[in-house]
Amino acid sequence: MPSRSSTRLAALTVAAVCSAAAASQIVVLPTPAHADSVRVHDVQGTTRTSPFAGQKVTDVPGVVTATRTYGSSKGFWLQDTAPDDDPATSEGVFVFTSSTPKVAVGDAVTVTGTVSEYVPGGASSGNQSVTEITKPVTTTVSTGNAVPAPVVIDEDAVPDVYAPAGDPAAAGSVNGLTLDPSAYALDYYESLEGMNVQVSDARVVTATDPYSELWVTVKPDEHRSRRGGTVYGSYDSQNTGRLQIQSLGPTAGFPVANVGDTLQGATTGPMDYNQFGGYTLVASGLGTLRSAGLERETTRKQSGRELAVATYNVENLDPSDATFEAHAAAIVHNLQSPDIVSLEEIQDDNGATDDGTVDASATVGKLIDAIVAAGGPRYDWRSIDPVNDQDGGEPGGNIRQVFLFNPQRVSFTDRAGGGSTTAVGVTKVHGKARLTASPGRIDPANAAWNNSRKPLVGEFVFRGETVFVIANHLNSKGGDQGLTGQYQPPVRSSEVQRHAQAAEVNAFVGDILSAQGNADVIALGDMNDFEFSGTARILEGHGELWSAIKSLPRDERYTYDYQGNEQVLDQILISPAIRRGSGFEYDSVHVNSEFHDQISDHDPQVLRFRP
Repeated sequence: MPSRSSTRLAALTVAAVCSAAAASQIVVLPTPAHADSVRVHDVQGTTRTSPFAGQKVTDVPGVVTATRTYGSSKGFWLQDTAPDDDPATSEGVFVFTSSTPKVAVGDAVTVTGTVSEYVPGGASSGNQSVTEITKPVTTTVSTGNAVPAPVVIDEDAVPDVYAPAGDPAAAGSVNGLTLDPSAYALDYYESLEGMNVQVSDARVVTATDPYSELWVTVKPDEHRSRRGGTVYGSYDSQNTGRLQIQSLGPTAGFPVANVGDTLQGATTGPMDYNQFGGYTLVASGLGTLRSAGLERETTRKQSGRELAVATYNVENLDPSDATFEAHAAAIVHNLQSPDIVSLEEIQDDNGATDDGTVDASATVGKLIDAIVAAGGPRYDWRSIDPVNDQDGGEPGGNIRQVFLFNPQRVSFTDRAGGGSTTAVGVTKVHGKARLTASPGRIDPANAAWNNSRKPLVGEFVFRGETVFVIANHLNSKGGDQGLTGQYQPPVRSSEVQRHAQAAEVNAFVGDILSAQGNADVIALGDMNDFEFSGTARILEGHGELWSAIKSLPRDERYTYDYQGNEQVLDQILISPAIRRGSGFEYDSVHVNSEFHDQISDHDPQVLRFRP
């Protein structure tokens, strides 16, 4: 199945011995040469890298279990029918042919070639490598042989501990460590690299994506969400049952699944590893999709005395998109027309065209019109245009946060002086906190906001009470080492900037509370970090804020679904006056993250309270 993983697999970074020009050679002989040659388990070895890397091996025997005939990583999987008794050594290996392989499933062959360690994504990615035999000369011994029975991967087979700690002398890499597949999940999966494996009746925990990939879990009870996913709730409690599924068959036949659906029966194929999720079962046979009937959620309507405030990342919305009606329907029907909506990733009026345009009036206006057409209110809005190409995101798009507000329910306090490069401040007037500009931006010249979105601050009034709202879109996780990478535990390098940003937001909230201790303050948006993260702790500070998603049961705490982990990225943090006031309600409204036909990769969040 052509997908982003397979089509890039060999094209990115591969050992020099793995040249795309090295076409395979096929020689058909009645009997194998050198029957006592090196075996597949010898090639694989007991660590993640082969003891034969860079060396030529001769007449490695085995049976072809699957072929890959598409993309830039063409080849076949070879598995030994006479395994050793060491559980750390895989009995399968991928043979990279560069062109369409001329062998067939069930062929017994011997392969002579050079052992290579290919790193999907390149050495700088921090990914693990895939042991391959390259520049192959393949000898067919016989055809029509039975394929080795698949290794069944289930909850009893996969350890509960995710990964060993890497070697400090190797910068935390696990590559040189002897595999312990009975102790660590990543070691277990690595011990099956290239082998024929099987999962049965596997529940989908990340919906089918545009590249015809999905994720299942082999541990049905592992941190299960109430809607069928797997919740990521701690750095120290990884979800070890997650496994990516691709297919060797046509794209048109791949299951179109939502979270909670099941691949009923057996899903079988070789165990691969790629840069877009690590260990992957590349299926030669897929289970039958059984729908769980998951439906999009609808929050309750706020009462007349409740203020409803929402955050919604609309994923690079610009006037050329076809999602305006769907976003409007979500806001009006699923979110029940909140009084204030913080939108993230609103692009300028010509989207990714990088011609200096920064105005987003057309983008926002089109969304407001769509909301009205869907039966919602005619929202008013406030925002501050960024400096061209200075706030990160898609080049040319100039993403920013925007406040929508329903003028029939809430008013916005306009106060001149705000601008893209002007820092908003806090003053005290008649014993009350007041912004020096509304809308305004928090310290936009601070290095914490380099190539990142600056927080938008606004002063609202609801039923005579002032509410301060800070719309955020913090630095992304780009550059962090992957959970399935060779460095364990992975380094989260993006945290450095995000922590600095969180400190800036917390300090600004502190300024408001210093002026008025009982002020209603909300900091919300795409925080790009978990509710248990250091970023969240810095935002919360010494009680200035509290992440209200923590009021939900643990199995409901998620706003985003990535590689089988349902996780929190979007948050609404509240000041003590709101937390300890007359009661609040929080809802993570699951309308996107669990579905294959999502219009954004984020779920919106809603807070209801009485100021």
